[in-house]
Formats: sequence, C-alpha cells, structure tokens
Amino acid sequence: MKDDTPRNVLFLCTHNSARSVIAEAIINRLGEGRFKGYSAGSQPSGRVHPYAMDLLRQLNYDVSALRSKSWEEFAQPGAPKLDFVFTVCDNAANEVCPVWPGQPMTAHWGVPDPSAAEGTESERRFAFADTHRMLYQRIGIFVNLPLSSLDKLSLQRRLDDIGRTRADTPQKA
Repeated sequence: MKDDTPRNVLFLCTHNSARSVIAEAIINRLGEGRFKGYSAGSQPSGRVHPYAMDLLRQLNYDVSALRSKSWEEFAQPGAPKLDFVFTVCDNAANEVCPVWPGQPMTAHWGVPDPSAAEGTESERRFAFADTHRMLYQRIGIFVNLPLSSLDKLSLQRRLDDIGRTRADTPQKA
C-alpha cells in the first residue's frame, strides 16, 4: 500500500439500510481524497432507513448518492476495484461473500443493528446516533493508519483489532 491512489472501501451488511450506509458516509468524509467508500448488502432492503438518512442529514453528510444496493454490483466487471471490505453486522460476517476481484483486505467490524432497536422514537433514534458514534470511532482509527509503512500481515492485524475495539475505548493508530 505505497502509492497515493485513493483506496476503495466497501462496507457490507445484510440489508444495506443503516450501518453500512452510515459507514459509507463517514469514510467519504473522514477519508476524503484518500478513501472512497461504498456500501452494499447481501439481501438489500431497497431503501435506506429514514432514521439513518435523518441522522446523516443532521450531521451535514452528503446523502445524495446513498442507496440500498446488492453486493453483487461490486462483483461485476467494471465495478470499482476494492482495496478493503468490512462487514459491519453479524449476519453478513457469517454469510458466504462473493469472491472480490483483486483480493481486498477484509475484516469484521460488527455493531448492533439500530433498525432492531425498540422503545420510544427517541430511544430508537438514539440507537442510530450510537451506531454512528461507534463506526465514526472505528473508521477514524482506520483512516489514520500508516498504510504505506505497514506490511500486509501487520495491516490485517490492525484491521482485525479495530473490529474488536470497544466503542468507548480510545485507540491509537
């Protein structure tokens, strides 16, 4: 990972309606110019959850290109060459993923599904904000890794460690 070409990062979740979409928005902001984020699902719902869209708009993310889509789009000829693929939900981590051209580095960064939150509207919206917080922390660590100075094995170890990061524990790059 030595050149300055932007790295393509795909976030996967089953329905591609909340966690993976939030992660896509975060990396496109935090990694602007160095990373290009995408999201997809194994069984896409066909819509981004309204609470996810509301939250991202409130935080001034560009949501114009966000949509729920199948991971099959990224396994097709002409799809962006992926450098990293991260699963952000337990279901996607246990599913058989397509074979990605170019053998991108992969890791599991599971976070609870905010769409499954129960309670009042405020409590459910808080679940989306908490998901954003957890993903923001993990992606913040990732975009600050010294990619050009890490060999593949060291980088894989760091990626796996990020997935084990407790959401409330600061980590260093």
